[in-house]
Amino acid sequence: MSTRWLDPEELATWKSLSLMHLQLSARLGQTLAEYGVSLQDYIVMASLSDRPDGRCRIVELATELGWEKSRLSHHLSRMCERQLVEKVPCPIDQRGVFVVLTSTGQEVLAHVAPVHVDDVRHFFIDLTSSTDRQHLRTVAEAVLQRLADESFDT
Repeated sequence: MSTRWLDPEELATWKSLSLMHLQLSARLGQTLAEYGVSLQDYIVMASLSDRPDGRCRIVELATELGWEKSRLSHHLSRMCERQLVEKVPCPIDQRGVFVVLTSTGQEVLAHVAPVHVDDVRHFFIDLTSSTDRQHLRTVAEAVLQRLADESFDT
């Protein structure tokens, strides 16, 4: 099978998207670091806070975030040390473990979320129209679906 190389327009689009992702993630992470939180911490805490009871099975969270279970487990251990989350055994399934946003985690999230949202608005939302965001969301959802359909075992 021969490689289908990117044409100049495709390459320019891919480079712009890749650089945007890298630099935006770095900038968001820098701001959060000023508050003692990594971007990955924020993503985990925000995901848990979106749930009615602030908890999720670790395996489900790994799938949602697209992280390997071992990566998430190590990250959660570090977050547990800082009392942002805690691991709680599942009462129904002895092998199952929930991760729960602690009251400390809720306080930290309440403190940093407005700062994070301000950055997201400044560096992304304010620069795009509703139509732009609809197109970007459509593309992102298609890419995420393809990744899910062709995922490696985690």
